[in-house]
Amino acid sequence: MTISHVTDQTFKANIKEGLVLVDFWAPWCGPCKMIAPMLEEIDSEMGNKVTIIKLDTDENQETTSAFGVMSIPTLILFKDGKAVEKVIGYQPKEALTDLISKHVSF
Repeated sequence: MTISHVTDQTFKANIKEGLVLVDFWAPWCGPCKMIAPMLEEIDSEMGNKVTIIKLDTDENQETTSAFGVMSIPTLILFKDGKAVEKVIGYQPKEALTDLISKHVSF
């Protein structure tokens, strides 16, 4: 799978089914750039268990403020449209995979 970019308009449609990790980021954010390759790895390793999407906070203020995102990167994990976990700042890959694994239904 590939990580897709969403907007305020497409956000809700992209989180309504299954497990979705949303990366709230901005192009100028250093830690966001550091976390991006890790998200690519998680995406290829966890494949169909989780969908990863990115939302540019500068261009999508409505969704950003709706979820109380004050600093980036912020990662919010949604399960069937409901936020179940939220982490702020750079996280090691293991922390992210553990966070996702807690919510994977087998």
